[in-house]
Amino acid sequence: MGEQNTVVLVTGSMRSGTSSLAGSLKLLGWHVPQPEVPASERNAKGHFEPRWVIEFHKRLMRGALIRPSDGSPRAEERVAALLEDGEVRRELAAWLSQQEQERVVIKDPHAAWVLPLWRAAAADSGRDLRILTALRHPAEVVGSQDRTWGEGRRTDAERKVKETSNTAAWLNLALVTERGSRGAPRAFIRYHDLLADWRTALGRVSGQLELGLSLDADHGLDEFLDPGMRRSQLTWDDIALPDWLREQAENVWQQLGVLVEAPDDGGVPSALDAERVAYDARYAEAVAISLDEARHRERRGSAKGAAKLRGRLRAERARRRELEARLAEAQVLSHPESRGLVDRAVHRLTRRDR
Repeated sequence: MGEQNTVVLVTGSMRSGTSSLAGSLKLLGWHVPQPEVPASERNAKGHFEPRWVIEFHKRLMRGALIRPSDGSPRAEERVAALLEDGEVRRELAAWLSQQEQERVVIKDPHAAWVLPLWRAAAADSGRDLRILTALRHPAEVVGSQDRTWGEGRRTDAERKVKETSNTAAWLNLALVTERGSRGAPRAFIRYHDLLADWRTALGRVSGQLELGLSLDADHGLDEFLDPGMRRSQLTWDDIALPDWLREQAENVWQQLGVLVEAPDDGGVPSALDAERVAYDARYAEAVAISLDEARHRERRGSAKGAAKLRGRLRAERARRRELEARLAEAQVLSHPESRGLVDRAVHRLTRRDR
């Protein structure tokens, strides 16, 4: 392998340092396909995401009815069902073929759900794909997600539910990412290592993926990779979780740590396959236990929706009667030509009230 005609696909859970990693490669001379998603309040230094890729993945996620961070073991299966006809693969391959630069970096956490698609499309387009996964301890990921999207807006009970859900999603996605990258050129990098000593961390990645990164000069990375970016430094003691979920997430984190030094370690896949079986069983138990509550919420939601619709219809009828009465008093309805105008006016007004 060489660094020419290469695509580095940066993925990992949301809030795990994927933006910092993609931004580092950009500063080292790798091209981010344009246009990029602009910087935002939650990523002030930039997202380094090609807009086309983000919209492409979002469309797939919506079609599969899954979230970027999804704890359902069936999420991967639902995405895969959308890819069976081959049209999505051809679409992605065509886009990759349009990229003229020799060294391209593409970052999107959504990509973890469709790594087999990227591998197939890259082969179709003649691009050499390398998969680079950012790792961050699940307690820190959950804390960062709460800081970014939920801080100050959740009760303690709501936060506990969200922390459990987000930890399960981290665990599920970690298993999906590792399995989807098996057999491909891949590397794993800890967010903490990147911020603490980027030359060592990126040097290891460069050797594993044969990227030929030039790390002698600064390239602006000392300023870009500010250790203060790692604001969330929570531990398991800061998060309320079921014991089994905390223990399993920690086990998976430790196994992924082995892959940082040895991406093709033969013992890790079998260990994570066992974790997959255990997680799927626990998830099935949780679904079974909560089935009555889910049915209750569904019925309650349907009843509320029907009542709301009936209320709107009553309001529309009353509004129409009121309008007709007022117009009749003005003797507008006595003219046949005006009646059609009145009907259309009433129809527009009642539609506006829906």
